[in-house]
Amino acid sequence: MIDEAFHLTPLDVRRYDFGRAFRGYDPARVDQFRDQVAEEMERLARINQDLDAKARSFHEQLRSFRERDKALNDALVSAQQLRAEMREQAEREAQLIVREAHQEADKLVDMGKAELKKLEDEVEALARSQRAFIAQMRGLIARQMSEIDAADGPIAGVSRKTGTEQG
Repeated sequence: MIDEAFHLTPLDVRRYDFGRAFRGYDPARVDQFRDQVAEEMERLARINQDLDAKARSFHEQLRSFRERDKALNDALVSAQQLRAEMREQAEREAQLIVREAHQEADKLVDMGKAELKKLEDEVEALARSQRAFIAQMRGLIARQMSEIDAADGPIAGVSRKTGTEQG
């Protein structure tokens, strides 16, 4: 188990004094090993720093991507709401146009019916006028025929056969 409170740095390894003891370790080999350990620790520390920097960068990118994702989702929701509102508005306008068209059509039909009634009344009036005119003409012709028939009779003092006056 690694103690989190204990942090060994490459400098700690380089400066650590093993002490001298009789028949202890070979100081040259200990120094060489200590240098190798310190170099490896420095290499690992650089890698760790690079990984930490990359991790921070990735976390920042992730945060940025999440913000963009949220913004895109918000925009998508707004666009969907706008589309729904526009569709509803278009449907209301279409219904209004249809109602107005029906009203205009009803108005035109009523005007057409009124015009037809007017024309029918005029035709009826013309038919009455025609019948009255024909009746008047028949009366006039009948009177004229009576006058012609009366005129076709013997003229006083003129013979029909000779056309001369009798006396």
